[in-house]
Amino acid sequence: MKHVKGRLDESILVCVYYGQNGERLIRRGHKLATLLDCPLYVLTVDSKPIDAFDAEKSGYIEQWKELTDELEVEQFIIKDNEKRPFHKVITEIAMDFNITQIIVGQSAQSRWEEITKGSFLNVLLKEVPFVDFHIVSVKRPSEDELIDVYEKGVRAYIIQENDYYKVVFTCPKIVALEGIFFKEIGTDFDNGIFKFNYNGKLLEADITEGTVNNPEILPKDRFTSLKP
Repeated sequence: MKHVKGRLDESILVCVYYGQNGERLIRRGHKLATLLDCPLYVLTVDSKPIDAFDAEKSGYIEQWKELTDELEVEQFIIKDNEKRPFHKVITEIAMDFNITQIIVGQSAQSRWEEITKGSFLNVLLKEVPFVDFHIVSVKRPSEDELIDVYEKGVRAYIIQENDYYKVVFTCPKIVALEGIFFKEIGTDFDNGIFKFNYNGKLLEADITEGTVNNPEILPKDRFTSLKP
């Protein structure tokens, strides 16, 4: 925990999740915090425990730690093994640290989809209306790269947790729906699509920050054993 800077009526939180965009977000937050002479906090949230991170994710965590030390960020907060929706965690941190401004990433290719279907940002705006948001765009892909909207698909599972349906990447011990998750390129959260077969049809669930946006598409008979 670093010494908190002079101005306390403003406080900035940078949310990073995965990829090289994290450094850009942190540096943008530092620049703004320097201009305002206010505290800067960096938050990363993951549904996996930290010792289960793959080598790439662990590498990003180390890079972010080194960068936050270099920039004398007040605190680098890691919320691992987190079972709540990410926007709930961000809201909690914003309240705990009296955050007035939040910086998050936004993929260029998903903007229209998020405008039409609702977005992670819209959820945050409702949860923390007292905070100003800064959206930092990921580099826009070239025309030839536009077809590569998603990363390579990985095996994943949908599980039910209370009223939510969430994506997990290790085979759970509870009833789950198996499929393939395609993560959007350049996003800082588990945003993308989950494809699965049901009754001979290939269906697709929309995923935002690890949670299913359209749960009505899921075959509820797969989850009946989870209900009391």
